[in-house]
Amino acid sequence: MSATPEHLYPTFDRMLPRAAKEAMLGQSGAVIWMYGLSGSGKSTLAHRLERVLHDEGRLVKVLDGDNVRTGLNKNLGFSDEDRLENIRRVAEVAKLFADCGIVVIASFITPNNELRRLARDIIGGGDLLEVYVKASFETCAARDPKGLYAKVKAGEVKQFTGRDSGFEEPDHADLVIDTEAADEDACLATLHAAAAAKIRLPR
Repeated sequence: MSATPEHLYPTFDRMLPRAAKEAMLGQSGAVIWMYGLSGSGKSTLAHRLERVLHDEGRLVKVLDGDNVRTGLNKNLGFSDEDRLENIRRVAEVAKLFADCGIVVIASFITPNNELRRLARDIIGGGDLLEVYVKASFETCAARDPKGLYAKVKAGEVKQFTGRDSGFEEPDHADLVIDTEAADEDACLATLHAAAAAKIRLPR
């Protein structure tokens, strides 16, 4: 039997405040939420950004779609309901990390504006940097770093975003990184500049 609100007694008021943790780390907690088609370059940029920030002395955690689905969300499929629950859980986890002063880099397809708004509502706009990693379906299929597009073509993968399941252009993005228009290093430099501004503690 699940707990009902009247049987819950949150202790948030007794917890060490977020500001104390951020002061200790010398950074502001933040969530850099990167979304786009499979093969657009999200994971590549996320892992490179993690290393750059780490080398600068930042505490960073990457939440990657495939990794999360092998653990926390391994019971979820790719129906509309499961996609929503996948993003809801990840956003809640990202919020917990950010509240500890940690920089979170979330890399998830997040295929429609409803899911992006859900993540934004949970995390809060002040902590969130929304990054659309843009590349066409054709370009992603040509890259096919995981071999997924070949499996889709062979009929081995169903409910694939961009073909069987739609991908919406964003109605809001703090940053658009077009990986077809710029090389990887240039994309990383743009992403790093935006992330660095987000996590810098105010004077």
